[in-house]
Amino acid sequence: MVKIGNIELPDFPLLLAPMEDVSDPPFRRLCKMHGADLMYSEFISSEGLIRDAIKSRMKLDIFDYERPVGIQIFGGDEEAMALSSKIVSTVNPDLIDINFGCPVKKVVCKGAGAGVLKDVDLMIRLTKAVIDSTHLPVTVKTRLGWDDNSINIDEVAERLQDIGVAALSIHARTRAQMYKGHSDWSHIARVKNNPRITMPIFGNGDIDSPEKALEYKNKYGVDGIMIGRAAIGYPWIFNEIKHFFKTGEHLAKPTVADRVEAVRNHLTWAMDWKGERHGIVETRPHYTNYFKGIHSFKTYKQQLVTLDKPEELFAVLDEIIDAYSGYEVV
Repeated sequence: MVKIGNIELPDFPLLLAPMEDVSDPPFRRLCKMHGADLMYSEFISSEGLIRDAIKSRMKLDIFDYERPVGIQIFGGDEEAMALSSKIVSTVNPDLIDINFGCPVKKVVCKGAGAGVLKDVDLMIRLTKAVIDSTHLPVTVKTRLGWDDNSINIDEVAERLQDIGVAALSIHARTRAQMYKGHSDWSHIARVKNNPRITMPIFGNGDIDSPEKALEYKNKYGVDGIMIGRAAIGYPWIFNEIKHFFKTGEHLAKPTVADRVEAVRNHLTWAMDWKGERHGIVETRPHYTNYFKGIHSFKTYKQQLVTLDKPEELFAVLDEIIDAYSGYEVV
């Protein structure tokens, strides 16, 4: 069993990474159904929360069926981080996570996300401000360092643990790499093997198959794995990995009918959560991912991203099942 504060997770948990415009309640619900053990909200700007920005507030929506669930915040100002931590605590997530890993320029320019990797003292102050403002466990997600010449994850891990961080997720790339090149988990293994480190260490980066998950579990000794991009349009990956760990065999790949059911659920839950219009529009970017690898799909995709009535969309989904009956997705 892995513990984060009072949260009990199974041995070697699989975590859904917080992803902007992806990790919303409908998508999290699908991932929970298919085996995710711990999930996080999309990252939320501390300044946006304090300004009462509607988009930021919507990201605080969590539901009992997805527990345990964490809310992730980011920012570069101690006072704002402390205040947003208090706001987040009122909606009672299971934990608060701090994003010190987002490499996107608009976040880094504000001295937040991966920008904080250049100033570890600031990172510690920001984290301490959050810890001191909440009763909840506080975890951190970060990267190896700013670039190859400034990998500082060893110092970061020790100092975060010393001030009370309950778990650390490490994306095995530098900020300079963005999402390109290969992740290097040897740095994560070094942190995990540090005798001073007792908090759970979760690895993130490039896990896209059950085989790779098992290889990295055995090779790097982490406490669990966080999965991001490989889960987009493919929530089945969590149970596929768990099944492979237990049996050494692969679960059958989701059929076209399985994919349609996932899309139907995603769309329905999005409309329930955000209203019909917003739910339909915000589900559109996901269709390509759910139906990746299916040949001659252009016409259906065009309909899915242009139709704006639920009954029309559901009718197209029924057509897809009929058209691809017996089809095996590669």
